[in-house]
Amino acid sequence: MGRFLLRRAGQALIVAWGAVTVVFLVVRVVPGDPATLILGPDASPAQLASVRADFGLDEPLWRQYLAHMGEILRGDFGDSWRLGGGAMGAVLDRFPATLTLAVLALVITLAAGYPLGMMCARRPGGILDLLVSTGSLVGQAVPSFWLGIVLILLFARQLNWLPSTAGGGPEAVILPSVTLALPFVGWLARLVRNGALEESGKDYVRTARAKGTGEGAVMYVHVARNIALPVVTVLGLLMGNFIANAVIIEVVFSWPGIGSLMVDAITNRDYAVVEAAIVTITVSYIALNLLVDVLCVALDPRLTPENA
Repeated sequence: MGRFLLRRAGQALIVAWGAVTVVFLVVRVVPGDPATLILGPDASPAQLASVRADFGLDEPLWRQYLAHMGEILRGDFGDSWRLGGGAMGAVLDRFPATLTLAVLALVITLAAGYPLGMMCARRPGGILDLLVSTGSLVGQAVPSFWLGIVLILLFARQLNWLPSTAGGGPEAVILPSVTLALPFVGWLARLVRNGALEESGKDYVRTARAKGTGEGAVMYVHVARNIALPVVTVLGLLMGNFIANAVIIEVVFSWPGIGSLMVDAITNRDYAVVEAAIVTITVSYIALNLLVDVLCVALDPRLTPENA
């Protein structure tokens, strides 16, 4: 297990380095002068040159990259010129809000998608199965920002049941989390349904039925236990997707997470905050994948760290 964790950690470092490098290059080739954004269009050439020197923007790109990587290795992502403090500190302050959104979206997806999938597996080809199949396709095709706007118009504007922004109280988390979850409820239901149908044809299920075990016990005890592994794998990946996809949803609902912070930072060419936010999302995704790998090995004794 130790060698397995070291191998995964090495792969995670390579992915994180690639993400930092890509972000470094992208934010610096986007048109616009950060010095002008900081000082305004009326700044003198001398003032602009001074700001560029302070941020190292007057150095060649390769030298900026080497200096920046050295700072990151020391855990220093630089300061935000817009917020006036450490970039990583600003991102970590916002991370709990994004995590809350992602966790609630995962709970909604699991609570709705899992039982729907099991019910579809009990009656394949039925009305519910067709509805879930159609809903899954529609959910994957609909843009999340459009879905969020529709939910705001319906539940916040027309019905006035829920607030549309974070300032509306604790219930303000409902609409953005539902917006994140809805496209994946049908998808998870189809995964559970297909897995349950595949397990239903195996010998242990036929044996349980031959012994007189009720259909509900067969499906929700025996079959459910044996499809836990792919479900756990998918839930880990979904959690990472929810953290990453929250960028758009947070802007739509004015949610104070790292997504809205990153969009503001991109608009204002706040390099340090953009890179800190991307690294945080990347590391979260990598950590969740590593956790899923470990859980898969723990849940299935047939798996070993070498072939996980």
